[in-house]
Amino acid sequence: MPVESFPVSQTPSFPAELGSWLLGGWLSEQSEEEMSRIGKKPVEITQGVGIKIERDVIKVKGQKGELEFSFSSRLQVEQKDNQIFVKRNKDSKIDRSLHGLTRSLIANMVKGVTDGYEKKLEIRGIGYRAQLKGKELSLNLGFSHPLNFAIPQGITVETPSPTQIVIKGINKRDVGEIAAQIRRLRPPESYKGKGIRYFGEYVRQKQGKKVA
Repeated sequence: MPVESFPVSQTPSFPAELGSWLLGGWLSEQSEEEMSRIGKKPVEITQGVGIKIERDVIKVKGQKGELEFSFSSRLQVEQKDNQIFVKRNKDSKIDRSLHGLTRSLIANMVKGVTDGYEKKLEIRGIGYRAQLKGKELSLNLGFSHPLNFAIPQGITVETPSPTQIVIKGINKRDVGEIAAQIRRLRPPESYKGKGIRYFGEYVRQKQGKKVA
């Protein structure tokens, strides 16, 4: 029986200048004032977390691992005691947006190396199931053959039961992206709800045609 594998594309590293490709969708629902307000809040450094700032790169190290991030040269990132402060040099629209975004990303890094992130998926459908096989997740989703999903470095996948998938990692963006990629292999269909969905996700189901 043929097995189809799905390699995971590497997620891009953050460039020094966070361009419109990163800001577009995420900032569409955020006002400039709100992002500027978020940026002014210091990031609390939890116990056991080490911070290293070199020019426009910040490195965060904790019990679960290490992350680094290249922030925009439009901003300044400083550590004072147990807090990290993000400051902007100008007050333009892009600077205010970058201010709040950068602060949020650094806060996510601190949480990631301390507690980590996880996303849960559930599988619905007769015969639908998931199973770990080494560094791959094998999925039976009603196709003529199982699908093998390659688990990237830095991500941990668990299957507490054949119909449950838990994705864990220290990078919030990567955890969310991997969960989304797995869900896209068989999104929940709108009639019987069969497929892969986020844990607790509500799927609106359509009413089937009635036989006269």
